Amino acid sequence: MRAYLTRRFLLTIPTLILVTMIVFMLVRFIPGSVLDMMVAEMSATSGEEFKDVEGLKRALGMDVSVPVQYGRWIGILPNTEGKISGMLQGDLGRSLWTNEPIADILRQRIPVSLELAIISHIFQWGLALPIGVFAATRQDSVIDYSGRLFAITMLSLPGFWLATMVIVYPSIWWGTMPNIVYTPLAVDPIGNIQQFILPAFITGVAGSAGLMRLCRTMMLEVLRQDYIRTAWSKGLAERTVLVRHAVKNAFIPVITVLGAQIPTLISGQIIMEQIFALPGMGRIFIEALNQRNYPVISAVNTLIATLILAMNVIVDVSYAWLDPRIRYR
Repeated sequence: MRAYLTRRFLLTIPTLILVTMIVFMLVRFIPGSVLDMMVAEMSATSGEEFKDVEGLKRALGMDVSVPVQYGRWIGILPNTEGKISGMLQGDLGRSLWTNEPIADILRQRIPVSLELAIISHIFQWGLALPIGVFAATRQDSVIDYSGRLFAITMLSLPGFWLATMVIVYPSIWWGTMPNIVYTPLAVDPIGNIQQFILPAFITGVAGSAGLMRLCRTMMLEVLRQDYIRTAWSKGLAERTVLVRHAVKNAFIPVITVLGAQIPTLISGQIIMEQIFALPGMGRIFIEALNQRNYPVISAVNTLIATLILAMNVIVDVSYAWLDPRIRYR
């Protein structure tokens, strides 16, 4: 296992480097340069045309080629001050617009997305796993058909539409709407949790639909295996057969799907954060794209890529725990 983890860690390094290179290069091909946007804003503010474009380029570190900018950002080439400081040294850079350290920005935004992800997963797992398992054990019953109908309905309803409706209709019918002014957890814990319940529930229910169907399908496949029939023939209780023999083997594909969803939720539900005005990773990413804030875009993408690579390793390791026949060498 140790050798396997070492190899996987070594493989993540070139993968992460390749991802950062692709993101760093591609965002600079988005129509509309940050220089043009800054020049237009400064000209509008001052009332006269801003002419020192070259000075602005030097101040932003954009007076050199894109490969050199990448080398400075990653931390293998000296910056404009002659110092080597970048991603490899733990420095995520600064925002082009506010000059605020990106690490400080992410430190404020990550807890919001993390809280939304945790509550969403509680709803998602709490609905998908029990209903999926129970529907498989009661195949073609009323409960099974009800669960499948619920899953198909939630798969058919767009999450952004549902989130918009729960804001619009209560305001029309009852003159009320959910609180969309962010309440920090440290200031008002109860108000903070109440604010996250609705977007987390919509996100969790939407994500539980596909997971519920997958869980039911895998449970049906496992329940038809010979070792399950043997367990039944030994007179074991239903709970013992399901928990000790069926669930662990059926959950290997389910864990794979969950592992892919976790980084996405942590990195930010862009639509939900926009609709419910939650200042998380999704909103800052949209703001950075609109402002062509290249360092913020690169830092957020690097964080997401790191989470995905880490979750892939965790999911692979969990396979051996779920199925003792799996061994890594």
